[in-house]
Amino acid sequence: MKRKIKGRSGQALLQTLRERVRETALSRWILSGLILAVVLAILLVDALPAEIQIDVGEVAKQDIVAPITAVNSVETERLKEEAARQALLSVSDDPNYYQINPAAVMRVEEDVTGVLNLLRQGTAPEEGEEGDVQPERLTISEIDRRLIRDWQIEIPQRDLEAVVSLSLVEFDQFAQITADLVLAAMEQRISQDGLRDARDGFEESVKRAGLRDDLEQTAIVLGRQLIQPNLVLDTEKVNEAREKAVQAVQPVQIMQGEIIVRKGDVVRPEHLILMRDLGLLKTGRDYAALAGRTLLVLAMAALLGAYLFQNQSPVLKNIGLLGLLGAVTVTVLLLGRLFSLLAWPEAVYLNPSALVGLLLTLLIDARVGGIAAVVTAVLLGAISHFMWPVSILALVGGLTAVLSVSKVSQRGDLMRAGFIVGGVNVLLMLALGLAAGNSSLALQSYLGLISGVLASIVAIGVLPYLESAFKITSPIRLLELSNPNHPLLRRLMLEAPGTYHHSILVGNLAEAAAEAVGGDGLLARVGAFYHDIGKLKRPYFFVENQVGKDNPHDKIAPSLSTLIVTSHVKDGLELAGEYKLPDVVTQFIAQHHGTDLVRFFYHRATEASEDGSVEEKDFRYPGPKPQGKEVAIVSLADAVEAATRSLSKPTPGKIEGLVRKIIKDRLNSGELDESDLTFQDMDRIASAFSKVIMGMFHTRVEYPDKITKEEIEGKKTKNGNTVQQ
Repeated sequence: MKRKIKGRSGQALLQTLRERVRETALSRWILSGLILAVVLAILLVDALPAEIQIDVGEVAKQDIVAPITAVNSVETERLKEEAARQALLSVSDDPNYYQINPAAVMRVEEDVTGVLNLLRQGTAPEEGEEGDVQPERLTISEIDRRLIRDWQIEIPQRDLEAVVSLSLVEFDQFAQITADLVLAAMEQRISQDGLRDARDGFEESVKRAGLRDDLEQTAIVLGRQLIQPNLVLDTEKVNEAREKAVQAVQPVQIMQGEIIVRKGDVVRPEHLILMRDLGLLKTGRDYAALAGRTLLVLAMAALLGAYLFQNQSPVLKNIGLLGLLGAVTVTVLLLGRLFSLLAWPEAVYLNPSALVGLLLTLLIDARVGGIAAVVTAVLLGAISHFMWPVSILALVGGLTAVLSVSKVSQRGDLMRAGFIVGGVNVLLMLALGLAAGNSSLALQSYLGLISGVLASIVAIGVLPYLESAFKITSPIRLLELSNPNHPLLRRLMLEAPGTYHHSILVGNLAEAAAEAVGGDGLLARVGAFYHDIGKLKRPYFFVENQVGKDNPHDKIAPSLSTLIVTSHVKDGLELAGEYKLPDVVTQFIAQHHGTDLVRFFYHRATEASEDGSVEEKDFRYPGPKPQGKEVAIVSLADAVEAATRSLSKPTPGKIEGLVRKIIKDRLNSGELDESDLTFQDMDRIASAFSKVIMGMFHTRVEYPDKITKEEIEGKKTKNGNTVQQ
């Protein structure tokens, strides 16, 4: 349920309101454009053209100095090529990088088959049936000629004669043994250096084969000439070794401040490449880089704006919150840019990127902190020349920070959150380093811990200043205000103990009800603690502080009593200004009574008036009515706590009935018109109030009037044991 606010009459007032709305909207657009321009500047600064224009063969007119630390691509590439060459030389002498070449084995197998078939043609053919055509038998000289021509094999004549004299059966047996032994030898790893040993091994195997001496010699001569090296480099292993050697080369750095070309020196091609690596060479604007980064920034801005529009529209409507969001994001991006310019390449991992999640979660909302962490992480990746480990680290660290400070009870919890973020950063850097084979990233993982702790230290330091500058009260500030040792609460407890006790009870009621309707329970509790501090000026005029004293209102006019009672609102605002209470707390002081009627003194004045000249408006609080959910809840809790004191024999039914009656009366009187409460919220508030109040009125055991010393200290039984009560 929401009732419309009654509009004020007057064309001039409406015109003023329209102008203010337009001015506020324009201010927000201007601020958003300014933030976007600064972010673009941070990202595009290294995409702008350099100022040096020089060519090969020209004389340098001044010392050309490296503005940043960068990789010397020429020297690094030369070292990589040298490492690859050395790796190839190293593996060429290592037998572990060779494998048997199937083609070499197959070639020897074909040669063995061909030679033995040729020798078989020189043997005497078997006698066939009459009329069969017998193949022509080759002469020894023809066999010798073909062996030399086709295979470059020489076999002594006597050995050839021994072979061709064999019958076909005997030859086939000889050929089978010889071929098997040659192929068996070729199945072994035979290098160029190990060729002699392989042939000697073959000779030994022939001698064990049991051939005749003349055939044995022929097989040995044949095999020693057929067996060849069969090893070839394993391409896969060689490439792995080469790649490993190349990756082991550390990039050669051109250090910031190092002179590339001295004044008067002739510019050589390698100088030109170095200047290009450093972005010093004037080659014109890199329009592709400019367009790409601009689109990236616009895409991230659109994502952030769409998310806030759908989920956190108050941020877009509040210029202070919008400024805070922009200030924190720009600061972290600027730090990222500065760290990327340092001479130490790993310095980018020191950027306290978790600062976005920590500060925005504490000062605005966890959802705002989360989406801002996502956007910032992407932009930091672009700033660090698309080193995506930086982006991943910023993303995970930022979201971890959001989760770590969602529930805080003191500023020390920020330090704990910093260590949590740092620990997650260390584990993430180790994981990324091991997964990518980047030992440098794994070894530098301690930087992640420093980054997390640094973020928490900075957050602790700047948080009070941001709260003051942007008029925002963080949960930590609210927790500090809820401390009973706060000077104002301390005064309230000592000078107006009844009001202090009342405020504590109202705080308990308000916190339970606020949490029941999804409001800020901590804000409601702290607002309740301070809503009646104005009673410190004249505490004895309020009934809760009149225990054992006369009521001074019995001796003064109702109109004066009303003025004193209602003035505690104004007095409270003065005290709030004196003690520098934040606006979110002072609103409870100003609005907790709204424009409600001081009924007791109004009725007294009406009864005492003879002419009926008493006007109701003179007995009302000045307002305004409760503007927010939490203030409305405190207003209801204030009335409920005071009313339940009058119950003589409270029961759950009586309590709930009284609570719902008070809420209904406030609703009917219009005091809740400007709050965000709905009918469903009011039902939940009534249930929460009833539950807390029933706990306040719990029953106690009634003790007898006289308790003997023995009953206090414990009665002794007959066996001497003491029974404690």
